[in-house]
Amino acid sequence: MECGFYLVLALVSLGVVNSVVHGQGTRVGFYSSTCPGVESIVRSTVQSHLNSDLTLAAGLLRMHFHDCFVHGCDASLLIDGTNTEKTAPPNIGLRGFEVIDHAKTQLEAACPNVVSCADILALAARDSVVLSGGASWQVPTGRRDGLVSSAFDVKLPGPGDSVDVQKHKFSALGLNTKDLVTLVGGHTIGTTSCQLLSSRLYNFNGTNGPDPTIDPSFLPQLKALCPQNGGASTKRVPLDNGSQTKFDTSYFNNVRRGRGILQSDQALWTDPSTKPFVQSYSLGSTFNVDFGNSMVKMGNIGVKTGSDGEIRKKCSAFN
Repeated sequence: MECGFYLVLALVSLGVVNSVVHGQGTRVGFYSSTCPGVESIVRSTVQSHLNSDLTLAAGLLRMHFHDCFVHGCDASLLIDGTNTEKTAPPNIGLRGFEVIDHAKTQLEAACPNVVSCADILALAARDSVVLSGGASWQVPTGRRDGLVSSAFDVKLPGPGDSVDVQKHKFSALGLNTKDLVTLVGGHTIGTTSCQLLSSRLYNFNGTNGPDPTIDPSFLPQLKALCPQNGGASTKRVPLDNGSQTKFDTSYFNNVRRGRGILQSDQALWTDPSTKPFVQSYSLGSTFNVDFGNSMVKMGNIGVKTGSDGEIRKKCSAFN
């Protein structure tokens, strides 16, 4: 699961989600009487997997993003099969599906037909942040699982999108400029493919040279990690240089220093509408609190509640 920008904050095309529903029917403690152990079961499952492989934390966080930005937060990403969301090119590198499946198996044993896969995703994303050193937040639950999963609906931006393009796509889903910067801060954990950096390092905008916004003292290190014609499709680089497994604010410090890995990362510092948020977060400020708030906001995009959707017995297949 470690992913590049368009594996990090998947943004659905404007035609995929025609309306944005924020939290209608979700609430903290939704399972308090029907499955009171849900949060502890998910947390212990995530922790057991992260004890073996801490890099899965980034995968679980990205997975929640990818789910929510296509048809809303309904676990449509998890469905196996031909031409499902999981098979779309930007989702092929996602990791951590086994963690969700493991949690679902335990929850079905404890509380059959009660907890949705969409809620497991939301809880696992929160727990992955906490277990990586970030702050916790309360997760509203009560989502139901969707009945549609199509690779053709996965319309994601490239890592070279301008801030204006990013803001437009976030806004279409009810997320503002602050949410954009805050959620991109999830790049504090994880890696990206050198394939997404190649043009920025070696032929930026057809110049046969590097992106001039890259810190010149950092450029040799990036080129060493991602040599030209050196297997860029398999090599990877940390999105937060020096702190790829710790959820902290060093990502924003790197962006301030010209060490944002993706072009879309670095653009947050050069654009006047996003620069103040980057500057504030680089000083510590309220990033942890704001991240939790933006995750709750994002986690309620297009949720299905009540009689919509279903509660899957198995996260990778419709009932």
